[in-house]
Order: sequence, then structure tokens, then C-alpha cells
Amino acid sequence: MEPTKILLAEDDPNLGMLLSKFIRAKGYACTLSVDGEEAYKAFTKDTFDFVILDVMMPKKDGFAVAKDIRGIDQEIPILFLTAKSMKEDKLKGFEIGADDYLTKPFSMDELMARVNAILKRTNKQEENHLYSVNNYLFDFNTRILSFQGNEQKLTTKESELLKILCKNINKEVDRNDLLKAVWGDDNYFNGRSMDVYITKLRKYLNQDDKVEIVNIHGKGFKLMVK
Repeated sequence: MEPTKILLAEDDPNLGMLLSKFIRAKGYACTLSVDGEEAYKAFTKDTFDFVILDVMMPKKDGFAVAKDIRGIDQEIPILFLTAKSMKEDKLKGFEIGADDYLTKPFSMDELMARVNAILKRTNKQEENHLYSVNNYLFDFNTRILSFQGNEQKLTTKESELLKILCKNINKEVDRNDLLKAVWGDDNYFNGRSMDVYITKLRKYLNQDDKVEIVNIHGKGFKLMVK
């Protein structure tokens, strides 16, 4: 079984290095980002089981990163780190969808205790990156979509799009969120490219009449399982 993968965003280089080494020493995989933009790009290029975000970061603060992450993944646990202890900041974090909030200074043992408690509660430690879509099985790690023994190898972009849709089955996913997550920019030309990939995914999923990618006009897409 693969180790639980944690995305850590911390702009203090010394603290970030200490935390990432400590997290790895506890048996987890850890990717360290030094600002908000880098953290969001890392999140869109890999699959993670947990996100730890410093609130005060350059380029993009932790709240903005969390909001973008929630746009494409409503389930992944998020924990905020902050030097602030204001009630308003904590409320803002929880409104965005944070699972916990830890105020600096804190002990690394307390951080990992909270991470473990959240993972246990959300069962994210058992996630194996396999997605069941009615009679389809999608393995994001191998990029293989299976249907009754028939396998379709997906491209990287197709896999990234399908992963986001699978994490939000029967839920609307905003078009711009998809574009930023997979292409990094929601411009017109990337939008045209995404439409081509969505058409391909529809073709791959047309063997099951209970599965459909629905276009929500002017808004986005929804992977429907009837």
C-alpha cells in the first residue's frame, strides 16, 4: 500500500523543511511548497490524501488555495497553520471547508496527532486512487479505465479531468475550476482543448447508459451516475 501523501505549503523555509522531514519520518510522503501558487500547481499535478496550508503566504494565501482546491475536490482534508488566533480568521477557514486549524507556535507531535485523527475520521488512509463509476473502474495511478474486462489507456489530461469528475460524481464542477486545475489557465484556447478531451471521455464512457458527462450550460460539467 502506498504511503499517505501530504501536501504541505509553508513559506518559512526553515519551518517548512523541519515539518516536511518530520512528516516523512512518521512514514508519510510529503511534498513541500513555498508559496500558494506553487502549492495549487502541485495539487493539480499529483494526487494527495491531505493538505496542510499556512494561511499567510506570498502570491496566494492559504484561504485562496483552499478555496481553489475545494472547487475541484470537496472531500480532501485541509488543515490550516497560522500565526493568527483571531476568531474571524478561524471562522473564515472553516467556512471555506477546513477540517482543523492550528495556531503557531505548535509542537510537531500535536500537528501529526491532528492529521492522524482527521485521516482516521475521513478514512483517507485507505484511499487507493481507484474510482468506481457504476460499471466502470478508473485507476488514476495507471490511467486505465476498465469496463467488463476491456481497458482504455487514458492520456494524462484525460486522467486528470476524469479524476476531478469522479471525485464529484453527481455534483457540478465549475468550468473555470477544471481549466485552472488541469491546464493552469482558463483562457479561450485551453477551453477549446478541454472540450475536445471531454468529448473523448464521453466516448469512453458511452458503453454504460447509466453514466453520462452532462454539460451545465454556461457553468461547467457534471459526471452523472443514474
